[in-house]
Amino acid sequence: MSTIWQVGGGLSRSPYDQLLIKHSVALIGPGYSGKWSADRSDEEFSGHWVRQFATEPQIGDVILLRIGSNRVVAVGIIASEYQYLEQFDDVHGWSLQHGRRVRWKLLSHPQVFSSRVFGANPQRFSRVNSPEVVKFVNDVLSVELDSWRRDPLLRLPLVLESWEEPPQWLNKLVGLASDWWGMIWNHSEFGELPSEGEMLVHFVIPFFRGLGWPQELLAVQWNQRDLAVFQKLPRLPENCFLVVEAKRLGVGAESALKQGINYAVNLNKQCNVLLTDGIRYQLYDAAKEFELSEYANLVALKTKAARLLERLQYRRLVKTRTVAGN
Repeated sequence: MSTIWQVGGGLSRSPYDQLLIKHSVALIGPGYSGKWSADRSDEEFSGHWVRQFATEPQIGDVILLRIGSNRVVAVGIIASEYQYLEQFDDVHGWSLQHGRRVRWKLLSHPQVFSSRVFGANPQRFSRVNSPEVVKFVNDVLSVELDSWRRDPLLRLPLVLESWEEPPQWLNKLVGLASDWWGMIWNHSEFGELPSEGEMLVHFVIPFFRGLGWPQELLAVQWNQRDLAVFQKLPRLPENCFLVVEAKRLGVGAESALKQGINYAVNLNKQCNVLLTDGIRYQLYDAAKEFELSEYANLVALKTKAARLLERLQYRRLVKTRTVAGN
């Protein structure tokens, strides 16, 4: 029996397991420290996990894709040595460039273990020796007709171009975000992570002010919405241009999508939704059944973020409204 490993696929409320399966990879972080090599210390990578991930697994070993503390959604076979994959510098806000190629078998139903087979607080990556897990893996691999273990690896995404010269106002906000990002995860020195309200004050409102929005059109905590952005006064539901739903850092803003859509639909059918944790901004388009249309991450800023800025510019709304009035 091959060695069995487990790798995290995100939080229960904000999983990214489908991305790992889509691109035949297992990923862990932190990746912002750069590529692992034997001469680098574990402290540079916030612990021993990256070293273990890079050196201990063998091609052909079994790996489980875990969500939360006890749910497995896929079983895989490791298909490559360690790789540093720059295109995964922003996976739901996490930098996960340390990678292995994996042939995944998506389970028809997630396997939920009743006991803590991955430990009380599962690590981002670890070896698994539980007899319950071994039995489960043997049952999955015993199906000889499965061809997935020989399937071609799926294509990796392209490396997106970084935005080196954003507008000056945004560049200042990016600098602030980078400074914060380097501080807030050190709990012993910083303390608790900033609240949603704090991120609204320090980042989200300055973001909209930089986009030209007058402060009277930015209503914080308006009718239970974290932020309502109005296209004009008075602040009535029919004048709402955008509902902004904020989440605490580390929780995953994606988990607020359903709530944000409900808030928007209850105002008017053309009200878009923006999810944010102050660092990442995700725009969901009401005219396209709230599919994700634009995205920006202040600590991993790409050139495609320019499209989000263009969509949210106040002058663009004013111009559109003026043309429609004519």
